Amino acid sequence: MQPEFSRPLPLGTVGPAGRHVEITATPAECEALSRRFHLLGIAALAAELRLTPEPDGAVRAEGRFTATVTQACIVTLEPVEQQMAESLAFRLLPPEQEEADGPEDLDEIACPDGVADLGEAVAEQLALALDPYPRAPGAELPPEAQDGQTGAFAALATLRRPQ
Repeated sequence: MQPEFSRPLPLGTVGPAGRHVEITATPAECEALSRRFHLLGIAALAAELRLTPEPDGAVRAEGRFTATVTQACIVTLEPVEQQMAESLAFRLLPPEQEEADGPEDLDEIACPDGVADLGEAVAEQLALALDPYPRAPGAELPPEAQDGQTGAFAALATLRRPQ
């Protein structure tokens, strides 16, 4: 599958002094990403990254991304526009290097052919940062959804056996 927002970077081009990279999604790429992430729209997506080589051959990427996204309110389905500005940090791994899986480790992206896709990495960070429950200003859940005393889950609760 070809990523919607692709910015390939051969790891070997980073150099010993590191490298500063700025990437911006085109309107067509924003539209394709909004379909992929089931959003009403993405008006803008850009990132600034500082790439630093590490002794083990990996490349550390640190920086920020900014985005303007529109999601549907979970209560009213009205459009909710959000301005996002998030820090990001991850490691790009050279071919055949194993990913670490410790809880304190940075996210790691395997680059089996020695080429990292910075656009896809930023798109994934955007997906992780999205508000899972966007609400329009003033939107409230109906009282029966808030108290938990009615509806399907309340009916299931009556079937629970006393302990």
